[in-house]
Amino acid sequence: MATASSNSLTTNTISQSGIFLSCFTEYQKKCFHAVPEHVLLYLYSGEQVIEDGSKITTIKAGECAFIRRNHRMLMHKNNVGEEHYKGISLVLNRKVLREMHSRMSKSEIPKNIVLMEDNVLKLESGPAIISLFQSLSPYFDDQTKLSAHVAQLKIQEGIYALLNNADSFFPILFDFTEPWKIDILEFLNESYMDDLRIEQIAAYTGRSLATFKRDFKKISNLSPQRWLIKKRLEAAYLKLKEENKKAKEVFVEVGFKNYSHFSTAFKKQYGISPTSVRFSA
Repeated sequence: MATASSNSLTTNTISQSGIFLSCFTEYQKKCFHAVPEHVLLYLYSGEQVIEDGSKITTIKAGECAFIRRNHRMLMHKNNVGEEHYKGISLVLNRKVLREMHSRMSKSEIPKNIVLMEDNVLKLESGPAIISLFQSLSPYFDDQTKLSAHVAQLKIQEGIYALLNNADSFFPILFDFTEPWKIDILEFLNESYMDDLRIEQIAAYTGRSLATFKRDFKKISNLSPQRWLIKKRLEAAYLKLKEENKKAKEVFVEVGFKNYSHFSTAFKKQYGISPTSVRFSA
């Protein structure tokens, strides 16, 4: 899981073996969730609003939620008053789930369970959930290295907490069908202004990096990086010409981090500087 776009100026995400701590100190962060793995999320402070189509789920400090894999949704990570957003996410990867499933006897797995339809499920923060996330906090607060073995044990603890929460998690967690794929151009046309690495875009469209690059060649002669730059420049041109905006406002809006890079790329594509657009015929 990674950030797609942000209105935040100071952010910090620490990753340790499939466990992520996210916190920031300015305004709010917007990101897409579309990774091909389930996630167990706990909020220490702040607020998280998840938009899954028309359904909106709000998670507050001290609350926990399960987010299903293979569903693209929009998340808003907000500060609340003086409380900054801080949350920990456990990625429940298939390798761990397969290993746990292989060790279970058939009698341990409930039968005829109705599959839940919701993609985001708020959970009661009972003793198992609270103790799990309280035990993780020191690793991030003290920047203590979390070994891969300990991380795997914590992820297993999270999985058992879900299974003990409701039998309906069995068919969800132990579904090992292949991950989804979504339309690359549809995703890029919606998120080309966001601060995404190509590796993140690949994950958000349900592909490995190699598969993403191969599939992208089928739809464009440009590299993914060049496609993004071209698309951003086209959006910038429209904002400059039709919305009468200033170049130093526009370059950030369309996803560029550096004005000099934006200006050089713009002149190469259009033959004029971005500051000259409003005055060109």
